[in-house]
Amino acid sequence: MSGWPWRPAGVLFDMDGVLTLNNHFHRQAWQEVAAEVLGLHLTEHDLDTKVDGGRNPEIIERLTGAVPDEALSRRVHDTKEGRYRALAAGALREVQGLGAYLDALEARNIPFCLVTSADAVNVAFGMEALGFGERFTVRVLGEDVTRGKPHPEPFLLGAARLGLDPAQCLAHEDAVNGVRSAAGAGCRVVALTTTAPAEALRAAGAALTVPDFAGWAAWLA
Repeated sequence: MSGWPWRPAGVLFDMDGVLTLNNHFHRQAWQEVAAEVLGLHLTEHDLDTKVDGGRNPEIIERLTGAVPDEALSRRVHDTKEGRYRALAAGALREVQGLGAYLDALEARNIPFCLVTSADAVNVAFGMEALGFGERFTVRVLGEDVTRGKPHPEPFLLGAARLGLDPAQCLAHEDAVNGVRSAAGAGCRVVALTTTAPAEALRAAGAALTVPDFAGWAAWLA
């Protein structure tokens, strides 16, 4: 990759919007469930700034201005994620170039980890659809952390689970809050422009933005 000579010791991947182009399903589910359960009409700006990136309780707090109680949090979570899976069923495909990139990482013994705000059910759903369940054996899920993105905790834990310092790791994200999380942890971030504009991702801390993973296997060669 021209202009990108640095080779990481490990790579940390977000899932939604990075492994697969599924953010539109999540956004539609949030719009529908926010209206039904929270009585809120979410604008595109709301989706961009309050929904993309992070765990559901934190998203609810950003939307309503109040920390949700456990019952509300569970109701929104179950309803929204069920709606997402119904919308996305049969429609998930890997981001261009991802399979070849993973092959190249494995061939060079560069470990990688999934760092996602998704829960175990959505991760299993996504991994089965993409056929990556046996490849992403090291994982950080939403329930593994006490503070979700944009806090650095998820990526700090991801690096730790690879036995690496975050500064040795390359992180791939697609959302502004995810970039802030990875950059705040000390990772070098290459963000995908599948969800947010390149300028917003760079302003959040991404060193580079790309549309997909096409060419990244060759960069490692």
